[in-house]
Amino acid sequence: MTASVETLSSSPTTVKALTTAKSVEAWHVESDVVPLIAASFIFEGGSAHDPKTKPGVAQMLARLLDEGAGDYDSDAFQERLAARAIELSFNAGNDAIGGSLKTLVKHADEAFELLRLALAEPRFDQDAIERVRAQTIAGLRYQQNDPGVMATRRFFEEGFAGHPYGSPTSGTPESVAAITRDDLVAMHRSLIARGRVKIAVVGAISADGLSVLLDKVFGSLPEAKPLAAVETAALQKIGSRIVVDLDVPQSVIRFGTPGIAWRDPGFIPAYVLNHIFGGGSFTSRLFQEVREKRGLAYSVGTSLVSYRAASMTWGYTATKNERVTECLDVIAGEMARLKEEGPSDEELQKAKDYLIGSYALGFDTSTKIAHTLAQIAFEGLGIDYIGRRNALVAAVTQNDIRTAAERIFGDGRMLTVIAGRPTGL
Repeated sequence: MTASVETLSSSPTTVKALTTAKSVEAWHVESDVVPLIAASFIFEGGSAHDPKTKPGVAQMLARLLDEGAGDYDSDAFQERLAARAIELSFNAGNDAIGGSLKTLVKHADEAFELLRLALAEPRFDQDAIERVRAQTIAGLRYQQNDPGVMATRRFFEEGFAGHPYGSPTSGTPESVAAITRDDLVAMHRSLIARGRVKIAVVGAISADGLSVLLDKVFGSLPEAKPLAAVETAALQKIGSRIVVDLDVPQSVIRFGTPGIAWRDPGFIPAYVLNHIFGGGSFTSRLFQEVREKRGLAYSVGTSLVSYRAASMTWGYTATKNERVTECLDVIAGEMARLKEEGPSDEELQKAKDYLIGSYALGFDTSTKIAHTLAQIAFEGLGIDYIGRRNALVAAVTQNDIRTAAERIFGDGRMLTVIAGRPTGL
């Protein structure tokens, strides 16, 4: 039975919506430029569904999926991947467990079979569990001495207190030590299911050929059962300044304000505003004011964070303990200035020109295209989003920027976490 295909043209590539004989849905870009196939897939549900007392289960699950599956223990499974130069990896975040596969066309059957085994028949052998547990705990203990990690963790604990997003996605040494094989099996059964996955595949394979492979992999998974809803959350403790006491000469700063989700119609204006404020590397207001003019920090920046149940504008920098207050005042001053005055027309046009011109750079490999398409599908933005995105950026007006600034900057207060020993606060 052949695949059902709907074609939509978009720049920089042509994407086809494919539905297989077993009703597996995927986005497909057929390209014969190189004899490769790259696949990206995202399952709904991640560390936000960890047991409350055991953060870290979803991340540990992701690390174990390729540590043995079916008849192959960890060593044998990795040897099969290496023998055919197949790249297979998994990851977990707050809202999803995902992964990617890259293979030569001539090894596609074996590559997709190994993917099927990893998703449908992971072994969770005890020796593999203990090895991954030890590696995870060692990493967590090492990070306990990292001011950046400590500031980030405290930021989320305070900003999303009592919410799953406030728990450390990697867990703690204590919670990881307590994770059992039964926890992993239960999480796997809950999250890795058909009907809950978004798939994108790019490469030298026809729709019919891909349909057969997808049916073997994802068509073999159990039907999805409803997940517990993750309660919508807003960033808490805005206006607070929290110090994590560390005896270091330079304080690490994390700051945040409300945000706008990727799915929100106001996201694109907020994205342009963020580029002007702190996301534009060397051209942003914060880079110029904090680093170039005052020498307060080596790096400073912001980004828009969009989760399923929350969003925020997130920022980072680091400066000498005695200059923390000055640094925060400059950041707050630029927020207020952008909200009250907006950017100049030239500043806005330059930001739009850069964001439009640089967009295609994210599509220079099959893997990048597959990853971006899977993310767009996961966010529900539509198969034509790539083609519409630059026009949306070009259409942003000064009024749009003012509306975005009102939503993001509000009254100018931030949740601020400082790891160090700042003076003068």
